[in-house]
Amino acid sequence: MVKNMEEEKIKQVLTDPKLSAIKAMLEKDHAIDCLLLLHTGRGKWKDAKEFMRKNKLTLSDGTFRARMIEIESLGLAKSERIDPLKKYYVKTEFGEKVTMLLLGLFDEIGS
Repeated sequence: MVKNMEEEKIKQVLTDPKLSAIKAMLEKDHAIDCLLLLHTGRGKWKDAKEFMRKNKLTLSDGTFRARMIEIESLGLAKSERIDPLKKYYVKTEFGEKVTMLLLGLFDEIGS
């Protein structure tokens, strides 16, 4: 059985509005991809698409835009207008922290 302290942490992740919103966003298709793209400075669709294609991966523009809107609403990124229709997203300090934790998790799993 899980220790009481761990159970409280789990309960917090599942019930705290901010943590549960981040958990829900990370569960969605390509959310982690988009965080990693932001980390590499590819917060513009054209740059993200080029990177994904170069690595034989797929990501639709609609999915990219939807995830970026969610990422921004959670405070993990902020957008800057390129023109009236286009935005460029950049990571925030909080977004950098979350991305580094995810990279650490994948590093541990891959070791």
